[in-house]
Amino acid sequence: MSGNFDGLRFVNNLWDDEVANQLDPIERLRYRSNLLGTDLRITNTGGGNTSSKVKMSDPLTGEEVDVLWVKGSGGDLRTASRGNFASLYLGKFMALYEIYDKAETKGVKTGIEDEMVDLYRHCVYGLNSTATSIDTPLHGLIPFRHVDHMHPISAIAIAACKDQERLTREIFGGEVGWIPWQRPGFDLGVKMREMLAQNPRLKGLVMGQHGLINWADEDKACYHLTLALVEKAARYIERFDKGSRTFSGPKYTSPDADTREDILA
Repeated sequence: MSGNFDGLRFVNNLWDDEVANQLDPIERLRYRSNLLGTDLRITNTGGGNTSSKVKMSDPLTGEEVDVLWVKGSGGDLRTASRGNFASLYLGKFMALYEIYDKAETKGVKTGIEDEMVDLYRHCVYGLNSTATSIDTPLHGLIPFRHVDHMHPISAIAIAACKDQERLTREIFGGEVGWIPWQRPGFDLGVKMREMLAQNPRLKGLVMGQHGLINWADEDKACYHLTLALVEKAARYIERFDKGSRTFSGPKYTSPDADTREDILA
């Protein structure tokens, strides 16, 4: 999904190549996260998370490996520093997918779902002590290098509607799918991965009663895709905005000054 980022009306394109090009891949993730977190129209304070899959050297073998860097538990995107990101060997994390797949009983309220969280510690890269968040599988299991999961006002307005699935199709066509509400965790990440495998055209998902997730293989493209999706949802909503009468207008009106005086007398 491309667009003219000078014509945005509901979000601001803050990306600066001169700044980004001086940063290493993890600092670029921090930079992208800070930009997204500064705009409360894109995500709330403490909400949302971002990730990048980065080629790094294994401290023991010197071998080049893929490392998943993802915002850790409890951090805020606007103020996040490098230390707020957890780092996991992507290969080891994907091995968890095999463990999960072999479980006889799977799902949100099963033992294996909670067991997976304990196994994340076995995947830690570089002795990183930053705690992983419950959203980590949503990033690790998506087969793209960069993932943004936000809580935009416009996307949540769609995700909270009774006919949210239809609205998602109407607004985004086939580029963005819809997934019903489910508690974040490994099972939700698996379902997202399966949806993407079934429809490789997908660039993101509206998460029912929750928010938005999207991905790209370039970090700048992922950032711009987030802006484009939030903007598109906001413009759709604007078409139907009735101002003060959006919800049929006020049920009661304030009494005039004379009436108020009579009541107080």
